Amino acid sequence: MKGSKHAIVLLDGGMGTELQSAGMRPGEQPVLFGLQHPGIVGAIHRRYIEAGSRVIYTNTFGANARKLAGTGVTVREAIRGNVRTAREAVRDAERDGFPAVRVALDLGPIGELLEPLGALTFEEAYDLYREMAEAGVEAGADLIVLETLTDLYEAKAALLAVREHTDLPVWVTMSFEQNGRTFLGTTVASMAVTLDRMGADALGINCSLGPSEILPLIREMRQWTSRPLIVKPNAGLPDPETGRYGMDARGFAESMRPYLGLPGVCAVGGCCGTSPAFIRALAELDTVSSAAFERPQEAGSRSGICSASVMAEYGKLHVVGERINPTGKKRLQQALREEDMDLIRQIAVEQQEAGASILDINVGAPGVDEVKMIQKVVKAVQSVSDLPLQIDSADPAVLEAGVRVCNGRPLINSVNGEQWRMDEVFPLAKKYGAAVIALTMDENGIPETAEERAEIGRRILREAEKYGIPMEDLIMDCLTLTVSAQQDQAAETLKAVRYMHEELGQHCTLGVSNISFGLPARAHVTSTFLVQAMQCGLDFPIIDPGSREVMEAVLAFRVLSGEDKGCEAYIARFAPEEAAKKQRQKKADPWAEEALEAAGDVRDPLTAAILKGLPGEAERVTLDLLARQSGMSIIEQVIIPALDLTGRLYEQGELFLPQMVRAANAACAGLDRIKERLQQEGGETFSRGRILLATVEGDIHDIGKNIVRVVLENYGYEVIDLGKDVPAETIVREAIRQEVRLIGLSALMTTTVGAMEQTIRALRASGHDCRIMVGGAVLTPEYAAKIGADYYAKDAAASAEIAKKVLG
Repeated sequence: MKGSKHAIVLLDGGMGTELQSAGMRPGEQPVLFGLQHPGIVGAIHRRYIEAGSRVIYTNTFGANARKLAGTGVTVREAIRGNVRTAREAVRDAERDGFPAVRVALDLGPIGELLEPLGALTFEEAYDLYREMAEAGVEAGADLIVLETLTDLYEAKAALLAVREHTDLPVWVTMSFEQNGRTFLGTTVASMAVTLDRMGADALGINCSLGPSEILPLIREMRQWTSRPLIVKPNAGLPDPETGRYGMDARGFAESMRPYLGLPGVCAVGGCCGTSPAFIRALAELDTVSSAAFERPQEAGSRSGICSASVMAEYGKLHVVGERINPTGKKRLQQALREEDMDLIRQIAVEQQEAGASILDINVGAPGVDEVKMIQKVVKAVQSVSDLPLQIDSADPAVLEAGVRVCNGRPLINSVNGEQWRMDEVFPLAKKYGAAVIALTMDENGIPETAEERAEIGRRILREAEKYGIPMEDLIMDCLTLTVSAQQDQAAETLKAVRYMHEELGQHCTLGVSNISFGLPARAHVTSTFLVQAMQCGLDFPIIDPGSREVMEAVLAFRVLSGEDKGCEAYIARFAPEEAAKKQRQKKADPWAEEALEAAGDVRDPLTAAILKGLPGEAERVTLDLLARQSGMSIIEQVIIPALDLTGRLYEQGELFLPQMVRAANAACAGLDRIKERLQQEGGETFSRGRILLATVEGDIHDIGKNIVRVVLENYGYEVIDLGKDVPAETIVREAIRQEVRLIGLSALMTTTVGAMEQTIRALRASGHDCRIMVGGAVLTPEYAAKIGADYYAKDAAASAEIAKKVLG
């Protein structure tokens, strides 16, 4: 390309808006419209090819079994028909002299929330994508694109399904907000690292934002991956009043100019609001390359272990919490045998609060089916904690079961210098993109000298390279032996850590607490050895974060090493403690009533259980409270204030959507017990009022509405959910019949905002006394007022505040 450092493949633009212009009705499924009108879809493909597209996306975005249920059309039929239409358009264009064009099977999100936020399991999501991918191969697609995803867990399920059932190249693009997170909280870094290491052929961003808003996010993504990058922005932001996007073709192309020559960007196109004219304007900026691109030579400079929302970046000190391991813990062994996930959730939360960066999970206990149990425990931990996970087992089958359902990029514990062990573990690490702890021991046991351990480490590194696993993803464990039995081995371990760190440039881990086994006052020895090891290069210590002395050593070390810039974390940890000491000297109760009212009493056990998202604990505490307090008083004095506090933290950006939904689900566990008691007593009413929710006619999106329902229900409101694509007359009829005072209307598409306005007019014309709140990605407060709504709810937390205003 003129003035650029590498060629860029030109993709196509929006399909939905083109179909609507061609006569597709609001609410009609594009994939079905394409089967009924292949000529219209084929003409759209042809116009994109003529404009310069060298990769076209098939009209199969919503072709999954859940969305096609009840239509009489199978996934295979929907995909086969729409892929055939694209292939015919390509064949005709190439016959007319156009360059080669590839057909990409376009697969979008399923449209339902995955566990723990929703009811769809990881395995069900996997099967849905497997079915689509297999159909795409049969139909003759050249590659597969997973696009517009907002949940990294869903992206992982989809990528695994494609990788395990096809040989086609696969690209993944997700949709981010301007804050650098998706709607469900996935960060750019976590997305890039996880999917890069899992083998996606290209990564990128599409939809949601315009070219200028995506640019800083793509630059950040480049730091975390060396995969080719894809950029498919919207035509700016939509105007809810007109339904039009803010940019014309020329303005869009000029806004895309900064991407030309940007390291790593290898494919560009358009998403919502763009048309063949936009692609033509892009093509005029420069000469479009062939339909294939080379992987850029520049590598991403950053990496780490991550969940969907938290990155434990290499080069920093990270505490691995060791407590979810049943060795020597009778209570935890019993919990695993009885499948008691409440205790495990509690341990996970406690370790995160104590300062852990990664949580180790080991389920090896007598009488436990480890393969089944590891998945249950991983899912339970992920329901309350957003930390990255370390899967710990000597059984490769257990390791695979665990890493498979981890949301993000896990750490495998472990491999060693035995050839059979490397042959079993390294393929798992490569397939799932996991990092690996490497124990410097082999079939001869643990070497006595640091030099011998280093030699085993080098052998493991050479073997990992054969599997394509980068050196940085091997975290060396030079093995901690008990000083009370082998006192000289402490020095050998430290010597080995220093060599691994300084000479080989490796990250290092140790099971630190082993050093003091059998000694009294173990914390003194453990914390001192930890400091020595960190000075030698230990950066992934496996410790009990509940040990105050050990964690204080970590905090102090981060200050002295310079990692804790400005000593901010250290001050945040200890300054409140010092202030509290002074306060206790002045008055007996440092928690004044005014402070509790302003901040929420997080010391209250039920409040704490809700904030931490612990349903079992919330249920237990609620039952205890019911022994001495009325159900309605618990709701009004504890549960509602706790949810209010959650909402405030969400608004302040201290919590994200997954944590808010977890809190709502924990509150639900307590509310269910109260509801049962109230029904038994036959006295007080449980409902705080009725609210009717609906996605308006023509709009088939309801994830946002479903989240609002969860939150409102857990505030104690009775929610009547009419679903999606609901006609105005149905909403009016049910509002009157069920005497609902608050109506919530949702619209995600610019083309269905008109239906929202019509619904509001119909409600007003009926004479029904109600208030109306509206929400959706395309709405603004100003437009909500213009179409006659009483309230604009920007998110689920805002809807709860509105409900309190209207219903009390």
